[in-house]
Amino acid sequence: MHYRSLGRTGWKVSEISFGAWAIGGAWGNVNDAESLAALHAALDGGVNFFDTADVYGDGHSERLLAKLKKERKETFYIATKAGRRLPQQTLAGYSRKNLTAFINRSLKNLNTEAIDLLQLHCPSTDVFYAPEVFGILDDLVKAGKLRHYGVSVEKVEEALKAIEYPNVQTVQIVFNMFRQRPADLFFAEAQRRQVGILARVPLASGLLSGKMSRHHHFAKDDHRNFNRHGEAFDRGETFSGVDFATGLKTVEALRPLVPRGASLAQFALRWILEFPAVTCAIPGAKRPDQVTENIAASDLKPLSRPTLKKINALYERDIKPLVHQYW
Repeated sequence: MHYRSLGRTGWKVSEISFGAWAIGGAWGNVNDAESLAALHAALDGGVNFFDTADVYGDGHSERLLAKLKKERKETFYIATKAGRRLPQQTLAGYSRKNLTAFINRSLKNLNTEAIDLLQLHCPSTDVFYAPEVFGILDDLVKAGKLRHYGVSVEKVEEALKAIEYPNVQTVQIVFNMFRQRPADLFFAEAQRRQVGILARVPLASGLLSGKMSRHHHFAKDDHRNFNRHGEAFDRGETFSGVDFATGLKTVEALRPLVPRGASLAQFALRWILEFPAVTCAIPGAKRPDQVTENIAASDLKPLSRPTLKKINALYERDIKPLVHQYW
């Protein structure tokens, strides 16, 4: 495992980290024993950064990470999120009272005195234009409830606005072979300001694993079944906003580019690591074998220039017209 600096925190974090949405909920059936085995496998493989949220299984994902911390001696970092517990996403909801209550709840779930990294969880765009919200987070750092804070965003516009606030350490954003817009302008600005970037949905909700077909069945409680058109939350979170059939077709075009001995998932993760602005990719996993496959991407050789050009050409032709300007 290789490590990269996370913003101005002074932390070195694993460039392949662990996204804990899947072990909380909305990804079909999940088993706690298997989830914990996956978390242990991540630590065994050198992962030292775990991303979760207070709404993943209504805090269940946070509590599993607290259990992991109790069972292991290694130092690792847990990033969680706040804001999606609101019944509606409004600026008024991001009050001192609400944010403090959300954070206190996460502190209890995580069984800790201070959250390593708290991220606003994809709030509405107007929140990023409200300095008072970030002032509340500054106060919570001073109070010792947070060590650092950052944001999780849907849109590049929100990412660019967020990093104008001096104490925003990280931005979590959808970035993968099917969602390349963040690399156009945002990455350079984040590097200039020394802001860490967490690449979420790195496998486009599993599309880029190469393990799906048009006959693939998704459980009723799996967002890949119920949110394809944004019925429950932003549609860009499901298959990165790409139509499922189009995504499958493009995956087949990518398959011949995969280096010998690597899986398509590892290839997709390695592509993300080609961007030095990215601190880490945070693929989800529910089983130890998925973790082992993901973390092996850190040891893959850099992709060749001809391969990168072919990936870009496929994106320009098949994917960009569908997603690029939306997020």
